[in-house]
Amino acid sequence: MKVLVIGAGVGGLAAARGLLAAGHDVEVHERGPALRTSGAALTLWANGTGALTALGASLDGVGAPIDVLEQRDASGRTLVSVDTAHAARRYGLPNISLPRRRLVERLAAGLPDGTVAFGRACTGVAHDAGGVRAEFADGATATGDMLVGADGARSIVRRTLWGRDPAEPSGWATWQGLSRVPIDVVAGRTGLLINGPEGVCGLMPAGEDLLQWWFDRRWTPGEPEPPSVLDDLRARFGHWAAPVPQVLASVADEEIEFFPHHRHRVPDVWGEGRCTLVGDAAHTMPPTQAQGANQALEDAWALSRVLAEGEPADVPAALRRYERGRSRKAARIARVAATEATNAHPAPLTRLLPDRFVSWAYTRWLASISDYLAADGAARRAGARRAGARRTGARRP
Repeated sequence: MKVLVIGAGVGGLAAARGLLAAGHDVEVHERGPALRTSGAALTLWANGTGALTALGASLDGVGAPIDVLEQRDASGRTLVSVDTAHAARRYGLPNISLPRRRLVERLAAGLPDGTVAFGRACTGVAHDAGGVRAEFADGATATGDMLVGADGARSIVRRTLWGRDPAEPSGWATWQGLSRVPIDVVAGRTGLLINGPEGVCGLMPAGEDLLQWWFDRRWTPGEPEPPSVLDDLRARFGHWAAPVPQVLASVADEEIEFFPHHRHRVPDVWGEGRCTLVGDAAHTMPPTQAQGANQALEDAWALSRVLAEGEPADVPAALRRYERGRSRKAARIARVAATEATNAHPAPLTRLLPDRFVSWAYTRWLASISDYLAADGAARRAGARRAGARRTGARRP
């Protein structure tokens, strides 16, 4: 089956890998002139690293493991410490923070030459019972048997299929970067989430002596940009406890990327006919739960599983099965992220929660939002039952 993928971000490249491995002919059409390496850094939790491994991509040698996620208040007081390594041990999969460009490189590695066509800005799609067609700004068209919209939070494919763009601002935005900053976090395995009345600062080691840093604050569309974004951040957050002032003293204006938060209700069905969606195109969400890339990887893994047997007799039915299978858990995490709850100033009672309980709850929560971990756990339990049956049978006279 010939599959058109619109967008060469994390979701699009991951879908291409999975569908190629499933035996399909894949064309990826990307509007940019090259692979997009912006986006600072991201964190892949156990569900994301598991899906990535299943798609045949490796993270060996890149990024930094995250064993602890520590929440502090603006005075530097520790509120709670989450043992994320507990989830890594439970699922046998690491948590890795890494530059986004490294993930894109690993996903693109090994794709056949010519798989990705650049400079192809999609302007519309059409489909009927026999196939799909994509139209591009340069006047070119492409046809195939199926189309995957992986063109992000402002997806043209989604707008065409749904008849509108449902994503709306959440009232928050992120200013982020990836920098060399001389603080202990860079060489460690602990991420920091620091909350205060002004907003949130996040700090994560990302490998290569780099620090992933971000500041979240309330924001409305049309808000005038200050003459210096960095000066504005220093005025808002510079009085916080270490290491926040050290971070702000070490970065430069040109390193800062702006990311407004958007959200929408995730429906049970994402596509129509022979067209479907993956990643932000299917479930735009704020980055507050650090699950955007992870959920995109799960989408690609799930879609390739549904189409692993080659071209199904009923392509639209297979795509609706993929969407309904993914929508429940993708919608769950999108609803949580949309509340911007992690950006709220922490309640004093947060300090009363035992770290061990929070770590256990985090591990359980991760499974509740992951189809990959659910399937992997079921496979492991089935394997254990088969092994137990073999051992029992061997003991019989």
